[in-house]
Amino acid sequence: MAKKLLIVMANTDPRNGEELGAPFFQASVAAAMDYDVEVICTATSGRLMKKGVAESLVVKPGSPKTVYDFIKDAHSAGVKFYCCSPNLDLFDMKKEDMIPECAGIVGGAYLIEQVMESDCKVLTY
Repeated sequence: MAKKLLIVMANTDPRNGEELGAPFFQASVAAAMDYDVEVICTATSGRLMKKGVAESLVVKPGSPKTVYDFIKDAHSAGVKFYCCSPNLDLFDMKKEDMIPECAGIVGGAYLIEQVMESDCKVLTY
């Protein structure tokens, strides 16, 4: 049985806050179940790894908990977050623009290798 969960956020749009709760909550739950969990933010969701973006978003209007709070909760549970390298150019970001919870920047080869060669399960949002 796989002990690793790879969550790929590619179609999740930060402009629609209600899409953002489930991936981070499920990442937290999987980490609490002792799975090794990585979340790779690519395409539009890569913006969530930039300082100031997730802090300004909520899953539900009026909620005191921001999307960044969900990210911090997941990170505290052991989830590792990564930003896909094309996002740097796409959103005019630099490594120093990333939130502290972002463990690093990965390329397409990393994602393909994890899916094809490691013993992990993949969820895509």
